[in-house]
Amino acid sequence: MRRCVGSSRWDAGGERRVSGALSWLRSFVPVAHAVSRRERVLSCAGALLGLFCAEWISRLALGESHPWFIAPMGASAVLLFAVPSSPLAQPWSIVGGNVISALVGVTCAKFIGHPGLAAALAVAVSIGAMFQLRCLHPPGGAVALTSVLGGSSVTELGYGFAVWPVAIDSLCLLAAALAFNMALGRRYPQRAHEHAHPHLTADPVPSARLGVTLDDLNEVLAARGELLDVSSEDLEEILVAAELRASRRRFGEIRCADIMSGDVVSVSPQASIGEAWALLSRHRVKAMPVVSAERILVGIVSLHDFFVHRDAPYKLRFFNGIDVHRTVQDLMSPEVVTARPEQPIVELVHLFADVGLHHVPVVDMRGAVIGMVTQSDLVAALVRMRLEEPEMALAA
Repeated sequence: MRRCVGSSRWDAGGERRVSGALSWLRSFVPVAHAVSRRERVLSCAGALLGLFCAEWISRLALGESHPWFIAPMGASAVLLFAVPSSPLAQPWSIVGGNVISALVGVTCAKFIGHPGLAAALAVAVSIGAMFQLRCLHPPGGAVALTSVLGGSSVTELGYGFAVWPVAIDSLCLLAAALAFNMALGRRYPQRAHEHAHPHLTADPVPSARLGVTLDDLNEVLAARGELLDVSSEDLEEILVAAELRASRRRFGEIRCADIMSGDVVSVSPQASIGEAWALLSRHRVKAMPVVSAERILVGIVSLHDFFVHRDAPYKLRFFNGIDVHRTVQDLMSPEVVTARPEQPIVELVHLFADVGLHHVPVVDMRGAVIGMVTQSDLVAALVRMRLEEPEMALAA
């Protein structure tokens, strides 16, 4: 009996070890890249054009008596054109990382007689220097090796190798990447996302006061202590998008058509300002869509427009007076943020909470106004859903 129990324990332990070994082996299986076919084609085309242009410019500038184009530029092209959002692919990373690595490599080659030791030390010191100067660029390690093991042509150039061709190649490739990525609408170089408060106060926008914030991400990354090939700003953007997707799944059944006001008070662009003021006062609303005779939306007029100049926000109309006989067209805001009737209400949360809108007209395919969603409508709908959650859970 004891042998059976011991055997069972051994079998269980052996199964765990085998399972752990299989799990470890599975970690070597490459994970599929979540990259669209379009991005893959653009990455290949960008590397082709970028390297060809950079090589052509470098050859014209440097001639062929010395190495005018070095192999590590191929690795830099992978970062610049395939993963331009990576912190390792930013302008200072490619130029600073490659040039500093070249300087370190030339120095090690000059003062260390053993090529193998000089090459290893050059890469190690380059990594430390790139970390310190915030320009970590993996191809910099290849540049350091090339500086040591590049042969007589590199040795003859000495520290000039860091300028000709390393700096020239890096700048040419960077210029090609800037032109290519900007022409295709890619966000390059990466810039910190701004979350300016619409009211110009120091408080974070409402959506940033709850849930995971950028400060939370930075603290977690600092505690982790590892370098991730993605910026904290991009992580925040991905997290917000994931939260919005989850909210759509949770509240997706509620559409703008379900909560909007259908009997919308509107005004014609040819109506007088006095008439518009009377409508706002009579119906106790703060904004009205401005529509044509066919109900097509052409603008919006609000109480704010009566008191503050649209083109001079710090100049009050109150002190200059308003000619009530002028038309609404002179006062309205022609640029209007709209919604569609089938649009989930969670997509309006950002507009109301962070952008600072109070009213969003709902339009059909023709652009005709069919309703209006206000902050009150949205809050009431979300509160209603929150109250119904326990009932739905009990029913389930």
